Amino acid sequence: QVQLVESGGGLVQPGESLRLSCAASGFTFSSFTMSWYRQAPGKERELVARIVSIGAYTADSVRGRFAISRDNGKNTVYLQMNNLKPEDTAVYYCKARNAALEYWGQGTQVTVSS
Repeated sequence: QVQLVESGGGLVQPGESLRLSCAASGFTFSSFTMSWYRQAPGKERELVARIVSIGAYTADSVRGRFAISRDNGKNTVYLQMNNLKPEDTAVYYCKARNAALEYWGQGTQVTVSS
């Protein structure tokens, strides 16, 4: 059974940091591209960061503040989020994808507010 379980979200003040984790099971984690997406209220889901074997990509809106990493030994992908801003408030989802399959987690809420 495939599972993607996000954790690490919460309520923080502007300028603070969070690290999200996504624990995967039920598929060959190391062979999948892993991504983080987010969806704010009333907005479309957007790509935040993606990591593959040869490198990583982060969206312009978070570049320099967010970093994606993965630990294939632990079947986990991380999103380190620094200097958080109110506009980063959203539900954050992880996604696993290969040429034929795509899996999503249930999401974790991140709220940035003073």
